[in-house]
Amino acid sequence: MVNNDRLLIQILLLALLGAGLWVMAPFISALLWGAILAFASWPLMRLLTRLLGGRESLAAALLTGLWMLLVVLPLVWLGFNLADHIRDATAFVRDVQVDGLPDAPDWLADVPLLGPRLVAMWSTLDQQGAALLASAKPYLGQVGNWLLARSAQIGGGILELALSLVFVFFFYRDGPRLEAFVLRLLQRLIGERAGYYLDLVAATVQRVVNGVIGTAAAQGLLALIGFLIAGVPGALVLGMVTFMLSLIPMGPPLAWVPATAWLVWQEHYGMAIFLGIWGTFVISGVDNVLKPYLISRGGNLPLVIVLLGVFGGLIAFGFIGLFIGPTLLAVAYSLLIDWSRSTAVSPPR
Repeated sequence: MVNNDRLLIQILLLALLGAGLWVMAPFISALLWGAILAFASWPLMRLLTRLLGGRESLAAALLTGLWMLLVVLPLVWLGFNLADHIRDATAFVRDVQVDGLPDAPDWLADVPLLGPRLVAMWSTLDQQGAALLASAKPYLGQVGNWLLARSAQIGGGILELALSLVFVFFFYRDGPRLEAFVLRLLQRLIGERAGYYLDLVAATVQRVVNGVIGTAAAQGLLALIGFLIAGVPGALVLGMVTFMLSLIPMGPPLAWVPATAWLVWQEHYGMAIFLGIWGTFVISGVDNVLKPYLISRGGNLPLVIVLLGVFGGLIAFGFIGLFIGPTLLAVAYSLLIDWSRSTAVSPPR
């Protein structure tokens, strides 16, 4: 016979859980980012706590402040530098509108077969520059609206990042207690295998963090070296942009290809060839070697499972899917393996 009181309590608990998730829904992404950041840097938190004589709150506050210095200040600095570059680009467009294009570069006429035609096209474009800008003027409003929408998204992302840095303090301070709480919940759900799956999630997230962030850092550093050797202005800014673009697939060429084109425009052909080769085989090429190595190191999951989770999660959930996707696939893969083994060894009836 159904126990009505027990059923009512279960319904009330489910309703309470749903209401709690509804309240937390706007902050889920920031909570996940805070949890990932805290987990990835947990060895540093343990070291700092040990140095401070076990004072967890002080260690959490110091480490959170360090993250704010390392993340927020570079973003502000990068924003000011990008604003300067945008201002320069605006001044260039205004000068072109008033004075026309500069003379065609000498190398354009030396292009085999197409040189004279390219020079003629350049002259025609210069003569028709004002008319071209006038015809494009109706579309500039649409471009401005698109940029405004992207700016709003970027602003929302920065706000989410700030919230995640606030949450990371509480994850640092209460990390062991949260881990014990999650372990108890999993033990109620799946029994003695709870610890194994908790370790599996932790190891998967750690490997993806090492692979994604480590590869992005390596690509940003290699890009900075290439920009400095080639003499590209704003090399440090471009290196940081490369680091951020490296977090998305096929992102780094968006930084070094325009820099190579700028070198060609300035007639620095040797450095343009160097940067093109450096970008293709070193900056972009390291992604194909370093990321699989860092992700697959120290784990027994098939690499294809993790890689499918990385790219599929990115498509399904956005950037946070880089960590959610492989974790979901890793847990699902392990559950299927456990189920198949238990089915295989169970005696027939």
